[in-house]
Amino acid sequence: MLSVRNKLLFGLKSYPNLTPCLVKTFYSYSPEPSQPLNREPAIVSPEEAVKCIKSGNTVFMQGAAATPTILVKAMAEHGRNANLRDVKICAMHTEGLAEYTDPALEKVFRSTSFFMGGNVRKAVAEGRADCVPIFLHEIPQLFHKKIYCPDVALISVSPPDQHGYCSLGTSVDCVRAALMHSKCIVAQINKQMPRTFGDSIIHQSHFDFATCIDEPLPAHGHKQQTEQETKIGQLIAENLVEDGATLQMGIGNIPDAVLTALHNHKDLGIHSEMFADGVVDLVKNGCVTNAKKTIHKGRIVGSFLIGSKKLYDFVDNNPFIEMLDIAYVNNVGIIAKNPKMTAINSALEVDLTGQVNADSIGTRMYSGFGGQVDFIRGAAEGFDGKGKPIIAIPSVTKRNESKIVPTLKTGAGVVTSRAHVHYVVTEHGIAYLFGKSIRQRAHALIQIAHPDHREALEKAAFERLKCMPSP
Repeated sequence: MLSVRNKLLFGLKSYPNLTPCLVKTFYSYSPEPSQPLNREPAIVSPEEAVKCIKSGNTVFMQGAAATPTILVKAMAEHGRNANLRDVKICAMHTEGLAEYTDPALEKVFRSTSFFMGGNVRKAVAEGRADCVPIFLHEIPQLFHKKIYCPDVALISVSPPDQHGYCSLGTSVDCVRAALMHSKCIVAQINKQMPRTFGDSIIHQSHFDFATCIDEPLPAHGHKQQTEQETKIGQLIAENLVEDGATLQMGIGNIPDAVLTALHNHKDLGIHSEMFADGVVDLVKNGCVTNAKKTIHKGRIVGSFLIGSKKLYDFVDNNPFIEMLDIAYVNNVGIIAKNPKMTAINSALEVDLTGQVNADSIGTRMYSGFGGQVDFIRGAAEGFDGKGKPIIAIPSVTKRNESKIVPTLKTGAGVVTSRAHVHYVVTEHGIAYLFGKSIRQRAHALIQIAHPDHREALEKAAFERLKCMPSP
């Protein structure tokens, strides 16, 4: 147990004569996590905190930069030492080692990902873990409809304020929905977790157990942009992003390249399921004001984050940022209310008809649907008719294989259908596919393929279409 001094250091309040309870009978009618309750968590070590996990339990885990890495490690050890069996782990996307996917723990834990990270790909490929194809905005429904009923939720939060409120910090996404349906909540209270506004608040009295740490968050460092990525960013910034546009973009070098090229733009807005470091400089330079937005005017809207300490410091206690439930942020109708909604997403490959594969390499699952379809459709349905749904990819892989292909690899999944796709951008140009026939689409895509592959693509198109691709 923590000393009184450490309780005070982390701002934890005391409620005398009360003990934590695992069956949440204290709810009179609402599971709302912002409602203060007349109880307090047991402040214990990580090892003690995870002992509430039993064989056969379903455990929800917060993800991205808010992955409770200390609790995850303790859970894996508890599973091994207590000889647990059939513990089901569910999460959206986690960072860190994911010790629960160790082959030696195959009978102890089985992971299910709603969007796969690199730490679970091997386990999924080897049949020791699962993944669920699902739109990001629908993930909260898995809990509300009781398809997943967590016995225990492992989360990472900021220290409580003077009122006893903690923040879910960098990951709100589907966490609120999971917490509302979790029987037991175990919190990793981290002094380095940013305090964010929006849907992120939870009162400490909802925790059954808590452990207090002071550890850096998982981070993604900046990678040097390639010449191709820089060119893609310039093409998008100079030709497709207008002043006053609302932007959605994920993490990676291509989104960063776009952001780097936007420093002469004005009155940009951000409405994105996630954003990373590149947004910080745009805000500081006055390029992002959110002044033209029709909803959440003057605010950046996000749902989860991962980046560097620079990003975490930027969002900490910053009312300019609203972190909201993913069911709202990624709702197509909400996205469409933003002016000049410009959605920039990447892919693994695009075929000559415009079909986009973004979640698998052949039959091998790689990531997930994520928010791509949510935002591609939301931008296309923009209320002002000025939205731009964009798929941005380098023309070739690191092995010099074309990413524009005659047909998708055998077993590859179509994440974004050819009817959804409007713009495809490579370093060789911009293909506008909306309203074009298959023949015209093939021609437009071949023009932005790498020159070394255009002849082969043209031949493949002729064999498929029985005519030459043409504008």
